Amino acid sequence: MGIVEKIATLKREKGAVILAHYYQVPEIQDIADYVGDSLGLAQRAAETDASMIVFAGVHFMAETAKILNPGKKVLLPDLEAGCSLAEGCPPDQFREFLDRHPGHRVISYINCSAAIKTMSDVICTSGNAVEIVESFPKDEKIIFAPDKNLGAYINSITGRDMVLWDATCEVHDILTTERVINMCAAHPDAKLIAHPECRGAILELASFVGSTTAMIRFTQTDEATKYIVASESGILHQMKQASPNKEFMVVPADETCACNDCPYMKLNTLPKLLQCMERETPEIILDHEVIEKARAPIVKMLEISRMKNLIQ
Repeated sequence: MGIVEKIATLKREKGAVILAHYYQVPEIQDIADYVGDSLGLAQRAAETDASMIVFAGVHFMAETAKILNPGKKVLLPDLEAGCSLAEGCPPDQFREFLDRHPGHRVISYINCSAAIKTMSDVICTSGNAVEIVESFPKDEKIIFAPDKNLGAYINSITGRDMVLWDATCEVHDILTTERVINMCAAHPDAKLIAHPECRGAILELASFVGSTTAMIRFTQTDEATKYIVASESGILHQMKQASPNKEFMVVPADETCACNDCPYMKLNTLPKLLQCMERETPEIILDHEVIEKARAPIVKMLEISRMKNLIQ
């Protein structure tokens, strides 16, 4: 029996569901029950009736699944699969930051630790950040953490003046304006699309800015047939499946390859996925108090997004 068949058998036997982020290797995306971005994954984690959640993503995502499902076993194939944004916002330093800005509400990007979520009023993702921010009065004092690029982008399109924590996603922030301009010059028939975690100068050049899911949907309905994608390489797998007759190129992180891989996301592999399902470890364990405090702002985010969808 091959590794894919073994994983499928274990999934049935253990009543497990496999959730995978778009940045996972194609082999994991293909075996997952659901592939999505942070918002979609949080929604699926909140809705699942599976007794075991196997999260092929990074640590903060598996933590979110555990927070939403405290009574279920949540597994992460590799505990070292972290996130530069989460690591760039240490809880003790963030608490001091909040103390220096009294009277502010706190909106935290989901790419943060459970500890940061406990200090937040509401969580957001790149897919719903605008609606979350706009749910607050225009004169509300807001702190946005941890991604300063996403926060600056939201400020620019909402007219807000949120106070921003100084952290970035290393996968998106490493992309340079020069490299993007050179690619666009070499492929004048291609449209540039970008994730809002990129630097502002790149976002200004893009024909479309949006979350991973939003970019995939855009390329499905847009009339262009060639795209330059300023994001992580893993997104191309779903784009090519959704639009097989179109061409996609990711903006490379450097000159060594035509890729831009998240080193954390790529720590997960099929062998690690199989092993964690066999042994039911590594398991995400969180204190009850942390779960309770972190759950409220996540649930608030999901409720705001749900109401917006009902109105639409």
